[in-house]
Amino acid sequence: MSVLLEVENLAKHYPVRNGAILARQVGLVRAVDGVSFTLNRGETLALVGESGCGKSTTARLVLRLIEPTTGAVKFKGTDITTLDGATLKGFRRNAQIVFQDPYASLNPRYTVGQTISEPMEVHNIGDAASRKARVEELLKLVGLAPYHAQRYGHEFSGGQRQRIGIARALAVEPDLVVCDEPVSALDVSIQAQVVNLLRDLQRRLGLAYLFIAHDLAVVKHVADRIAVMYLGRIVEIGEKRALFSNPRHPYTRALLAAIPHPDPSRKGRVTPLGGDVPSPMNIPPGCRFHTRCPFAQDICRQQDPVLKNGVACHLADELPPAGVDFAGGLAPNAAKRLALYAEAAART
Repeated sequence: MSVLLEVENLAKHYPVRNGAILARQVGLVRAVDGVSFTLNRGETLALVGESGCGKSTTARLVLRLIEPTTGAVKFKGTDITTLDGATLKGFRRNAQIVFQDPYASLNPRYTVGQTISEPMEVHNIGDAASRKARVEELLKLVGLAPYHAQRYGHEFSGGQRQRIGIARALAVEPDLVVCDEPVSALDVSIQAQVVNLLRDLQRRLGLAYLFIAHDLAVVKHVADRIAVMYLGRIVEIGEKRALFSNPRHPYTRALLAAIPHPDPSRKGRVTPLGGDVPSPMNIPPGCRFHTRCPFAQDICRQQDPVLKNGVACHLADELPPAGVDFAGGLAPNAAKRLALYAEAAART
């Protein structure tokens, strides 16, 4: 598969100022702080993590709905952060978004037909008759009826509204669709319907998805690869099967342990993750996760790990097998290995 999207060292920092007249900067919120990944044509990459970790900000940076502080976003080899005017408008035709709230994302004064045809009008696609035919085709494609084009958003259920949002995103035939938690506001049964719809559309149309979610149970059914974010950075990335069977980062293990499971024998086997995500305005030194990590060592508090072989963790090779309680500790030779690692790092 060819690479469609390349994100390189992407960052978004928001200055915090104090004072009404002579405002001065007193801090910096690092919402996204050095994110890199690739997305292939026809692939689904899921960005997962707790609320506030920077997933949605990353999605908006990828679409350039907000301007990055640093970094590059290359779509089909072109850095979109340098585009403007007609070239930027051309990119927007190829990259669309499905928002989290299916009601707030619809204009209440527009009929469904106007909502879906608006992107085609913006990009000068077809005439009135062809756009009307395209709207009916899209409504059928997402499981709605052509006569729904005359109705308004408030007349539909949450799942139906999200189908309308998906139809609007597909109206201009994009290559990339960013799905920003598209099922988190829906009932569980409706979630399954929308996820199945997205997968079916991907197979039929060859779409690439950047799928934002915090629910790994949903991600398991839709993603090809998964990137786990924590406090503005990716801490683990890899193929879905490998990540679920052998998570290497303690944070990834904690997220997997939080998935509800019907087997009562699993109760108490894995200690839930405690504490809260630190403020992105006051990021801890060293590993950002060390304040909540049950395995944290001195090196974790002193040195920031780099993403290497798909994981950013000093202890990735020392953790007990996946599924073992956090209280199980590190591997027996971990202390010696970490001392050697710290010594080598100090020399460089």
